[in-house]
Amino acid sequence: MAGPSLRPHVHWAQRHRELFLRVDLSDVRNPDITITDNVLHFRAQGHGAKGDNIYEFEIEFLEPVEPKPVCRMTQRQLNITVQKKESNWWERLTKQEKRPLFLAPDFDRWLDESDAEMELKEKEEEKINKMKIESRIPEDHFKHLKKGYLIMYNLVQFLGFSWIFVNMTVRLFILGKGNCYSFYDTFHTISDMMYFCQTLALMEIMNSLIGLVKSPLIPTIVQIFGRNFVLFVILGTLEEMQSKPVVFFIFYFWSIIELFRYPYYMLSCIGIEWKPLTWLRYTAWIPLYPLGGLSEAVCIVQSIPIFSETGKFSLGLPNPLNVTIQFPFVLQIYLIGLFLGVFVNYRYLYKQRKQHLGPKKRKMK
Repeated sequence: MAGPSLRPHVHWAQRHRELFLRVDLSDVRNPDITITDNVLHFRAQGHGAKGDNIYEFEIEFLEPVEPKPVCRMTQRQLNITVQKKESNWWERLTKQEKRPLFLAPDFDRWLDESDAEMELKEKEEEKINKMKIESRIPEDHFKHLKKGYLIMYNLVQFLGFSWIFVNMTVRLFILGKGNCYSFYDTFHTISDMMYFCQTLALMEIMNSLIGLVKSPLIPTIVQIFGRNFVLFVILGTLEEMQSKPVVFFIFYFWSIIELFRYPYYMLSCIGIEWKPLTWLRYTAWIPLYPLGGLSEAVCIVQSIPIFSETGKFSLGLPNPLNVTIQFPFVLQIYLIGLFLGVFVNYRYLYKQRKQHLGPKKRKMK
């Protein structure tokens, strides 16, 4: 049977608009906190100075307060915030002049009236400065038009890469069952849509260049030009490369990455964040991006002998030494740039992941 209720130690502090009560109880259970007729009623079970018991107290405030207190429990204490009905400084907390024995000032949060006025003045100045800064920013009359454009762009790209992914998956698991036809025929069935999506992706460079999006320009250029080089120069000009299985892996890795990227940006345009999608957006690239880069490298290595044999894109210069710039040599240099580009984008994406999924910094009060 529970013994008689006890009073916990309560510490209080104030600001012009708020009262702060800190109840020294740990492991609080079943708290019942109400304000009626300007009296705060508290009753809860927890571990205090007298051990684990039921603790309760009442405080009749000096002046009127709002009837809805805000409570926040931690393992070691319970904090109550009460809003004053009028913003002013109280000479004491309770209506009775003699302070109750269980009540004491909270020196960790205590301010005298002059300090509180200074704090209030600083907040007002900060608010005024913020309003001044915002007033200097010109109103963007094309804000909704820009947002509509970005939503449509990301939606179209998402639908395009979704078609590629679904088409390739169906062909792999249904048409490709028992044979490798789905690998060898990838380019001829998917290339038109991939051409469309990657050509449209050039708009991302323009979006970053004019400040329509916050994406940095260099990583955007590296990724888009890298993909388009492989798609249009390597695969688009060499029929011998179009039937190789590596095409399947290049297209597949590209499409999977975009399935998470474009819907994430589309929802961000309208202020919606879906946490599973955010996690996928900043996690799926960890295995997929290196695999995509490796597939592109394999494609380039396989194309070097073909370019050497055909002499396509090799450039002979009119000079006494009769020097010829061999395109296979350019591809070898490009391979080095490819891995450097993967490193640059990988570093950028890692920073983004840390920013969006890393531990949040708590503000100290």
